[in-house]
Amino acid sequence: MNAGRFLVLAGIVLIALGLLVIVANRLNLPFGRLPGDVVWRGRHTTVYFPWVTCLLLSALATLLLWLFGRRP
Repeated sequence: MNAGRFLVLAGIVLIALGLLVIVANRLNLPFGRLPGDVVWRGRHTTVYFPWVTCLLLSALATLLLWLFGRRP
């Protein structure tokens, strides 16, 4: 695959992910605000790490890649 096709495909994937996040927000789904996500608020700073969301997305990506990689 040449670089041009890869960039076009990457752009399409990013647009689809962006639309998915917008739809999830409108449906009031807790994307990024799951129980177990870490938020630490200090006096002048806030640190946020969506730990459980990362694990869930990683498991989903692994499952999709495994399913699509099984093609003969």
